[in-house]
Amino acid sequence: MLKTQIHRPDNARTFFLLNKPCIPSHGFASFSFRPGPQLQKKYRNVRAGYVLENAKAVAGGTRVSTSVKATVTVKLSDGGCFYNLVGLSHGPDDILDLLGKSLLLEIVSAELDPKTGLEKKPISRYARRTGQKDGEVIYESEFVIPGDFGEIGAVLVENEHKNEMYLKHIVLNGLPNGPIEFNCDSWVEPKFDKPEKRVFFTFKSYLPSQTPRGLKSLREKDLVSLRGNGKGERKTSDRIYDYDVYNDLGDPDSKPELARPVLGGSKKYPYPRRCRTGRPRSKIDPLSETRSGTFYVPRDEEFSEVKQNSFITKTAESVLDALLPSLEAVLLDDPGLGFQHFSDIDQLYNQGMPIPKLKNQGPLQSLVLRLVKAVEDADDVVKFETPAMFHKDKFSWLRDEEFSRQTLAGVNPYSIKLVTEWPLKSKLDPDVYGPPESAITTELVGREIKDFMTVDKALEQKKLFIIDYHDLLLPFVSKVRRIKGTTLYGSRALFFLTPDGTLKPLAIELTRPPMDGKPQWNKVFTPSSEATGLWLWRFAKAHFLAHDSGYHELVSHWLRTHCATEPYIIATNRQLSVMHPIYRLLHPHCRYTMKINALARQVLISADGVIESSFSPSKYSMELSSVAYDQQWRFDREALPADLINRGIAIEDPTAPHGLKLLIADYPFANDGLVLWDALKQWVADYVNYYYKNASMVQSDPELQAWWTEIRTKGHEDKKDEPWWPVLKTPEDLIGIITTIVWVASAHHSAVNFGQYAFAGYFPNRPTIARINMPCEDPTKEEWKQYPDSELLVCFPSEIQATKVMAILDVLSNHSPDEEYLGKHMEPTWGEEPAIRKAFERFSERLKELEKIINARNKDNSLKNRGGAGVVPYEVLKPFSKQGVTGEGVPYSISI
Repeated sequence: MLKTQIHRPDNARTFFLLNKPCIPSHGFASFSFRPGPQLQKKYRNVRAGYVLENAKAVAGGTRVSTSVKATVTVKLSDGGCFYNLVGLSHGPDDILDLLGKSLLLEIVSAELDPKTGLEKKPISRYARRTGQKDGEVIYESEFVIPGDFGEIGAVLVENEHKNEMYLKHIVLNGLPNGPIEFNCDSWVEPKFDKPEKRVFFTFKSYLPSQTPRGLKSLREKDLVSLRGNGKGERKTSDRIYDYDVYNDLGDPDSKPELARPVLGGSKKYPYPRRCRTGRPRSKIDPLSETRSGTFYVPRDEEFSEVKQNSFITKTAESVLDALLPSLEAVLLDDPGLGFQHFSDIDQLYNQGMPIPKLKNQGPLQSLVLRLVKAVEDADDVVKFETPAMFHKDKFSWLRDEEFSRQTLAGVNPYSIKLVTEWPLKSKLDPDVYGPPESAITTELVGREIKDFMTVDKALEQKKLFIIDYHDLLLPFVSKVRRIKGTTLYGSRALFFLTPDGTLKPLAIELTRPPMDGKPQWNKVFTPSSEATGLWLWRFAKAHFLAHDSGYHELVSHWLRTHCATEPYIIATNRQLSVMHPIYRLLHPHCRYTMKINALARQVLISADGVIESSFSPSKYSMELSSVAYDQQWRFDREALPADLINRGIAIEDPTAPHGLKLLIADYPFANDGLVLWDALKQWVADYVNYYYKNASMVQSDPELQAWWTEIRTKGHEDKKDEPWWPVLKTPEDLIGIITTIVWVASAHHSAVNFGQYAFAGYFPNRPTIARINMPCEDPTKEEWKQYPDSELLVCFPSEIQATKVMAILDVLSNHSPDEEYLGKHMEPTWGEEPAIRKAFERFSERLKELEKIINARNKDNSLKNRGGAGVVPYEVLKPFSKQGVTGEGVPYSISI
């Protein structure tokens, strides 16, 4: 017979029998056990109590106090308060450490005082520095917790150094039920700058109605502190989340031609909101903010040092490797100089190019200076990494099959849609833009598909698909054409779904509206084997691809992920307490997005930034994204299934996998994406249903309702009255809303971002700009026919445009060493609840299974849109990746 086993805690000192139930407290606990044979006649069950070694008697003998050690881990930072600790010198912060008066901790009870009904007084102690190891400084403090103190709910921290400190975590050891850990991962400012103590709560999540009474006030005060008052200029040390319009893209005080309209807050230019910075107004344009000083983001939204170093290092490796060769064009006083031969493009990856002496590069100068220093010690030659597409097949960009395939498995799989109206017709005002009828006629399409079926059959069987930028771009054509070095058309491309599941390009239509006294010019180009027709088709593809590149970067990528997500992050921090389970679900999906968006406003989407100087819409690029937001963006269509249905690519079918039937069965993005969508939605459903058992719990949650209201009425204020916004009344509503948000931040962004260098790193495959008109627009010009390849090179981006964009795409396609991939590691707060832990483990397993599914699909020779000889396999939605430019991996957040 087995003997009864009793576990004796390591710090238990005294055991005794209890003759009545007893409530455990700090320093004292109890347990039940089955008595041995001698006692079984008298007792069926026995409870025993024990006093811990670190327990101390309290006067009166009715309470027992507990000695608790607090261990604080602070990360060393070259820019922070612990810089001197790693050297020989001693600053004022070191002296405070030696005196043991630099870091004040206060332990907060989750319970109210039963006598007064007020919060219990926190227990305060200074922590002393006890050691340093592996880039971290350790502080320790001893507390005596009274027996009637109740459950510990939070720790208050006051930094009495002169500089900020990065607090990683706090651990309280010696408690009866084991240690309590506070995962801080936050900057704590010195009390001389921020006198309010910082609060850090335990891992336990609470809905507002469930908040322990002793923590309610702290919960509310913490949220108020993050909202600010909407006044004044933000400092880099602030943790304020507030909204503003995009009024800092232009720089009219520097040059009048750099003035740009304010995006957001008007019917003409509706737009999502960004984080408010509060900088002084422009002298030239009082509606705009100056670009002086820093581009503020709340302090904890900054990159980690690992990320920062990786970002700068990667930028140094790529931007200088790319940008400096293009400076040769600047030194020749010809920034419009293009590549003379296709072999010159190849040299960027093979032999490299010499680095010229640096000249002023405006906003990129400081970056370039760092890069030059990094390169000068090496050979005076720089090379790009060979893009995956060029590496696989350097001539694949010429093939129509690859042109079509990339609409389904390339960097912009979000534009193709089913043709639902025939004949094609513009919805723009014909008095302004000319005849609305498309030049893509039934007769023309019939000739192209005569070997397959009639046009009527193709429409009936849903075999015709289109990418249509005609009406979006046409209003910008006359304005863009007044800018030197670029041109524009309204454009659309038509495709036919062949029996083998691939798309066949049928036609590209380019339209110029009436302008400069000339009538509308409208022409259709088709694949051709005749010499002139073949080259005109190549020119037409170059123009259309430049439009697709602009739409991809400005709408599919920037607008629909980066820009639309920032208001979600702001509202999450303003309205959801860090104790709220939904805050903790969303938190990893918010990481670094506000910082990368601020960098985009600084360098990429600003007046004369990378986008304006290298993409066809030029100075009207951001206006174009505002029009797209106005005409196209709807939250209820950002969910993948809704997006596919809206584009006519899928129809609802309860018998089909994922409840959808794809009209293009071999659609790599959609097929992989739906598996990932289902996994995400199930994880979100498991999480939400654990905390919200019924609709009343959703409707009565004031933080949750304020969060969703603020997203609609403040973050996306210009669309606040739209009828399509989902309501938030049930757990099912909440699951749908959150799944959409996290899908956009993770999978949608990955699909349009991490394949950029693979497909656009060789720019003839995806030129960002067409610099000259179609050769046939002016029939008097015939000399192009003598050297059509040279004319195409003139149409392509210039050297400086191409290399600058290639460098940026290399950076944006890069995974940093501290990347956090979807489902790979569990957030500490999720592990607090066993049910949530198990749900996450199931989610993680589904993602590992997705990786296997993608590998198997890419080996299936029948899926021609996924692979083949010289084809880059579709891997961008594989959940995990190593660091670097890999073309795979789905981070939780928009982190680059």
